[in-house]
Amino acid sequence: MDNWDEIRTAFHVARMGTVSGAADVLGVHHATVIRHVDALEARLGVKLFQRHPRGYTSTEAGRDLLQVAQATDDQFAQLVSRLRGQGDGVEGELAVTTLDTLADLVMPLLIDFQAEYPAVIVRLLTGTRLFRLEYGEAHVAIRAGAAPDQPDNVVQPLMQMQVVLVGARSYIARHGLPGGVEDLPQHRFVCSDDMESRAPFYRWLRETVPAERIAFRAYGERNQRDAVLAGAGLGFVPLHEAQAREDLTIVHGPLPEWEVPIWVVTHVDLHRTPKVQAFLKALKERAKSWS
Repeated sequence: MDNWDEIRTAFHVARMGTVSGAADVLGVHHATVIRHVDALEARLGVKLFQRHPRGYTSTEAGRDLLQVAQATDDQFAQLVSRLRGQGDGVEGELAVTTLDTLADLVMPLLIDFQAEYPAVIVRLLTGTRLFRLEYGEAHVAIRAGAAPDQPDNVVQPLMQMQVVLVGARSYIARHGLPGGVEDLPQHRFVCSDDMESRAPFYRWLRETVPAERIAFRAYGERNQRDAVLAGAGLGFVPLHEAQAREDLTIVHGPLPEWEVPIWVVTHVDLHRTPKVQAFLKALKERAKSWS
């Protein structure tokens, strides 16, 4: 593509809204920006921008071009990230994505790994977003549930996460402890905001207590845990967290049917790189103490 520089210039004009702003981002003179935009419009035979005293506003054709250029720019940035991950040593950026509920286990591992390999720059990515390994958004993903089936990924079992039903000290002080499963319908519960959640422990809860007793619903594992800790109701946390916190009491479980399979996922292009292999070895060894 012999006019990529012109497209890139127009992309930044659309982003910044002014010629001077685009020139600053690109590190060129503002006259170069104007020349690129004028040449691209002449080449395409359409107006990409409406000029006005305060800057440039994209036309419909300009917005179409911006969308394509944005996608191309994003994919190029992700390609650069993947290429950087293919170095020969255990160095550079290492991006690991995991569940909120496992972050407290993964964090010490990453700190120890960085102490052993000080040239590594760690990025820990958590939350509900599914980071795309094929675009270089992460080098290693730790995921839960059914085995991931995205093409070109290497998927390996890591562990079975045990889950328990707990109550916070403040909840128990107000409502008491259930004497057994038969008492649960008299209590209040914290649950996922998705009432169709496929998590096995939430399915069990929906089958065990009336829907109106699920009185506090929250989006995201961290919010659900925080609601339980604040005493909003009984709720589910990983066994390792319940055992580590003095302010939580295990009410029921763990049950085998509540266990959640945990997988470690890497992209085939990066799986054999020294950095990823070194981290996978450290992760699998540490996970032996998590199960």
